Amino acid sequence: MFTVYFFRGPKNHLYVGVTNNFNKRISRHQRGDGAEFTKRNKTFVLVYSEHFSTLLEARRREKQIKGWRREKKENLIKFGKPIL
Repeated sequence: MFTVYFFRGPKNHLYVGVTNNFNKRISRHQRGDGAEFTKRNKTFVLVYSEHFSTLLEARRREKQIKGWRREKKENLIKFGKPIL
C-alpha cells in the first residue's frame, strides 16, 4: 500500500508526499528528517491522504497534484475532489 499525503504547516503551506510506510514516514518528518518542509516547519498537520496499490500510481498522483494551483489542492482537501 502506498499513500499520497498532504501536510499543512504553521504558515498554511502545503506539503505533498508519498510513502509506502506511513507511520515510519510521519516519524521521520516529526524528527525533521527527510524533507526540507518538515525541517523548517516543526509543526504540521495531516490534512489529506489517498491510498494506492502500486508506487507507480502513487507517484503519478503526487506529480499530478503538485502541478495543481493552490485552489484546486484546497478543494481536494475540503471536498475530497478537485472542484474548479
